[in-house]
Amino acid sequence: MRIVLTLLVLLAVLYLAACGAVLLLQRSMIYAPHPMLGRPAERIRLPVDGAQVMVSVQPRPGGSAVLYFGGNAEDVSLSLPELARAWPERAIYAMHYRGYGGSTGSPSESALQADAVALFDRVQASHPRLVVVGRSLGAGIAVRLATQRPVARLLLVTPFDSIASLAAPLFPWLPVRWLLLDRYDAARLAPSLTVPTLILAAERDEVVPRASTERLHGRFAPGVATLQVIAGVGHNTISASPAYSDALRRF
Repeated sequence: MRIVLTLLVLLAVLYLAACGAVLLLQRSMIYAPHPMLGRPAERIRLPVDGAQVMVSVQPRPGGSAVLYFGGNAEDVSLSLPELARAWPERAIYAMHYRGYGGSTGSPSESALQADAVALFDRVQASHPRLVVVGRSLGAGIAVRLATQRPVARLLLVTPFDSIASLAAPLFPWLPVRWLLLDRYDAARLAPSLTVPTLILAAERDEVVPRASTERLHGRFAPGVATLQVIAGVGHNTISASPAYSDALRRF
């Protein structure tokens, strides 16, 4: 009996240690900061609460602009040329998350969402019609921003329904939904959106299961969101497809 009790205590300690590790290390699993490697036409520094956020910019005159929120390991300055080719008539603003590309501070869901609102408000002063694009992690930011500000159109690239739905299968023995600090629960917010939305999924996405993207699509009200699957590409190669570039140009 003593041996059994000892084993049970040991298992409990190991289980609690695993929970503690997930709690402490989860943000290092979600965010993968990179330096800025691209050469944007312009960079602006956005003062926010507790940090300075860098934004890569392709300036254009006129009332229309694009706000771009990238993936968790993306240097958005490298995406700027492609976005500018797709939308030559629109200004492009690509936000480097806290800790990325010269931005100070540490990333968290609440901080990045607040930064997205601050960027929207600053850009809207000179470009009243704003299209918002979110890729992967950035899709979660884009969805919430669309519930907070008057977004003209919304484009989600390889989005997921929530961090919890992605993480739970990876740690099936842990109470992941209770341990998460950052949830990016786009599926919860989607039903309230009325902004025209295009969702681009990768046919061979090895990071975000198709079911996750389809669950998100299904949460939008009928007629609000359109789902398009880009054939023959993965999560990180979708932007290399001509079909992807064509979808951007037509959006």
